[in-house]
Amino acid sequence: VPYSGLDASPPQAPAGPVRAAYGPAATAGITPTEVFPLLLLALGGLLLFPAANDLLTMFVALEVLSLPLYLLCGLARRRRLLSQEAALKYFLLGAFSSAFFLYGVALLYGQAGTVRLAGIAESLAAETGSPTLALLGVAMLAVGLLFKIGAVPFQAWVPDVYQGAPTPVTAFMAAATKIAAIGALLRVLQVGVAEIAADWRPVLAAVAVATMLVGAILAITQTDMKRMLAYSSIAHTGFLLTALVAANDRGISSTLFYLFVYGLGTLGAFAVVSMVREPDGTEATGLPRWAGLGRRSPWLAGVFALLLLSFAGIPVTAGFVAKFAVFQAAAAGDAGFLVVVGVLASAVAAFFYIRVIVLMFFTDPPDDPPVVVSPPATVTLPIVAGVATLLLGITPQPLLDVAGDATVFVR
Repeated sequence: VPYSGLDASPPQAPAGPVRAAYGPAATAGITPTEVFPLLLLALGGLLLFPAANDLLTMFVALEVLSLPLYLLCGLARRRRLLSQEAALKYFLLGAFSSAFFLYGVALLYGQAGTVRLAGIAESLAAETGSPTLALLGVAMLAVGLLFKIGAVPFQAWVPDVYQGAPTPVTAFMAAATKIAAIGALLRVLQVGVAEIAADWRPVLAAVAVATMLVGAILAITQTDMKRMLAYSSIAHTGFLLTALVAANDRGISSTLFYLFVYGLGTLGAFAVVSMVREPDGTEATGLPRWAGLGRRSPWLAGVFALLLLSFAGIPVTAGFVAKFAVFQAAAAGDAGFLVVVGVLASAVAAFFYIRVIVLMFFTDPPDDPPVVVSPPATVTLPIVAGVATLLLGITPQPLLDVAGDATVFVR
C-alpha cells in the first residue's frame, strides 16, 4: 500500500493551515502518517527491553514498546470496529500485565534492596532477605513477560488482536515483540533469578506444556488465516519456553536460533497474507478464499507452503533444525517429558499447516477468487524468508555457532 501499508484507501487531504504543507508532501510522494513515529518508538522500546540490566529500565522499555503498539493496532481503517476492539483489548489486558510486572519489581526490590539483575542474583546467592518475597516477585514479573509472549494462561488477547490489527502491525507484534519479550524473560531467568531455578523451572515447564497443547489444538478449529497463525504463534511460544526450562547454555543458544528462524518466517507468512485480497481491496483472510491459490499464483503459494512446512518442523527446513535444537536442550536439562509433549504438539500442528497447503494446491478455487497484489517491497520479504528457510535447513551450523557464541552476552 503506497502511503503506510495499513490501508488500501488513500487518506484525504487535511483542511486548514496543514493543507499548505500537505500539497508539496503529496506531490513528492510522501504522505503524512502517524505510523512511522509510533513504529520508531516501539522499535526503541524493543531494543532496550532485552538489553536492560535493571528491572526499572526494563519496565520503562516495556511501556515505550507497548503504548505505540496499542495505537497501531487500531489503525485498520477498512475494518475500523474490529481494529479498535483489538486495540482496546490489548490496552486493557496490557495495562493489567504491566501492573503485575511493576509489583514484581517492588517485591524483588524489597527482597534484594536493588533492582539490578546482578544485585538480585547476588542477594539470592547469599540467601539474604525473604525467599518467599523473591518467589512472589518472580511470579509477578513472569505474569507481565508471559503476557507479552502470549503464553497460556495469558494468551486470550493474541487471536483477537492479531486478527483485528493491520497485517503489517500483526507481523511486527508476532515477530519483533515476541523476540524482545523472550529476550527479556531469558535475561531475568538466567541473570537475575538463576539461583532459584529449582523453584521456577517446574512452573515454567507446566506453562510450556499448556502453551504448546492449547496453541496446536485450537489452531485446528480456526477458519481465518490470521487467527490460525495467531494460535500457531502461541504453540511456538511453548516450544521456546521448552528451551528456557532447560536453564543451560544449550537452551540459550537454541532459543536465539529459534527466535531468528521464527521471526523471519513469521514476517514472510504475514507478508503473503497481506498480498491476497478481495476484489474490493480488503484482505482475504478466510481460509475458503485461499482455495486454488496455487493454480493462480504458484510462486506465492509455493513460498507460503515452504514457510508453513518450516513452522511444522518438516526436515530440510530451518524450523526442523530449530525444534530439534530446543528439544535437544530440554533433554540435556533433564526435561525429557517436554520433548515428548513437544513432538506430539508438533504432530498436531502439522495437520493444520498441511490442511492449508492442500487447500491451496488441491482444491478448486471459488467462483470469485481473490486477487494477488504484488508490491515490490512486500514481494521481496517472503522470497527472502523462503530462501533463508531453505539455507538454514540445509546448512544451519554457521548460525548455530553464532548463537552459541552469543550466550555470553545474555549473561
